[in-house]
Amino acid sequence: MSPSEEEDVVLKVLHTADWHLGRRFQSFDEEDERKLTRARIEAVERLLHTADQYQVDAMLCAGDLFDQPNPPSDAVEALLQVFRKQQRWTGPILLLPGNHDPLTPTSVYRENGPMRNRLPDHVHVVDRDDFTFSIGDNAVVYAVPCRSQSGQDDPTLKIPKREPDDDRIRIGMVHGQTFHYAGYETNFPIGTDATKRCELDYMAIGDTHSFRNVADDGTPPMVYPSAPEPTTFGEKDAGFAALVLFRRRPRGPTVRQEAIARWKWSRETCRSLEAVRELMARDDLNTMVLKLTLDLKVTVKERHELEQLLVELKGSTACHGKVGILRIDSQRIESDTSGLEDELAGAPEVLRKVAAELRAAEGEDQEVATQALQHLYRLVRELQ
Repeated sequence: MSPSEEEDVVLKVLHTADWHLGRRFQSFDEEDERKLTRARIEAVERLLHTADQYQVDAMLCAGDLFDQPNPPSDAVEALLQVFRKQQRWTGPILLLPGNHDPLTPTSVYRENGPMRNRLPDHVHVVDRDDFTFSIGDNAVVYAVPCRSQSGQDDPTLKIPKREPDDDRIRIGMVHGQTFHYAGYETNFPIGTDATKRCELDYMAIGDTHSFRNVADDGTPPMVYPSAPEPTTFGEKDAGFAALVLFRRRPRGPTVRQEAIARWKWSRETCRSLEAVRELMARDDLNTMVLKLTLDLKVTVKERHELEQLLVELKGSTACHGKVGILRIDSQRIESDTSGLEDELAGAPEVLRKVAAELRAAEGEDQEVATQALQHLYRLVRELQ
């Protein structure tokens, strides 16, 4: 941003949502699950760093900050520690209950609960349907919390219209869905004309994990900032926050995508051993959550090399893997034992005889026989 552009900005807001703190990833092994769960809180640390970097006037957190109404105590404690550690930027932070973590008498946001009592003074929970918060003298936030995990009321209907003598910047913050799919009910439906209807300059929303402005053409921005860390495969345009720059009227706000995520989720299918070798050469593997499908046919010798490559990718108790987090689907690997005799040419006769008997196995014994041949091949390599 140039100095002249900076001078023209009268308000800076960092808009984020969908942290999903405490989320579990049970389809991953224990160590990788811990990494992914911990990545949620590390994303909050980077959000606070971004707020400090740009010296924003406020940070708006638009719901689903926890993955459930009563998250694990370690998730709550981790967030409190992050807030306490933040020293350089202590501007107002507004926490909005979403549909994953709604405001209920027993939820994490409850008044006099273990989290509320320990929040720093600059962190505020949206705990009323008529919640308002002034940012200095020239801006005001209107926010409406979710009070249940599902609902059919548009929360923006509770935001008051502009008073005739009110010339402040008006920002709304709600959590819900603006997309309508045939055959599916919309949870907390929000009309895409809400910024215009509510006479707002900006609408901060959460729920969808992709970064997008969903406002009707010609109306002030209505933005999903995305989840700051992706939560699953296939989330397009996730991993961001929205930096919103308000300039002097009549110009509207400028919305900038700010990268927050560390992890990139990707699916890859390798249909040859050469494709696995090429994957090994990539330089972005250490920050990747990779679901690797192996759909290939290999000889016993190639299978041995493949297993070594997979150890390098995944890691072991002795070394870190090249891939940050790896899931392997090896159900479609087919073993070709046709050239095994040549590979065992120098092996003792008894081992070659065992190999011949295993190769002759048919029916239900074939899979077990193939695994035994693989072990036999490894044994011969160790003896050579």
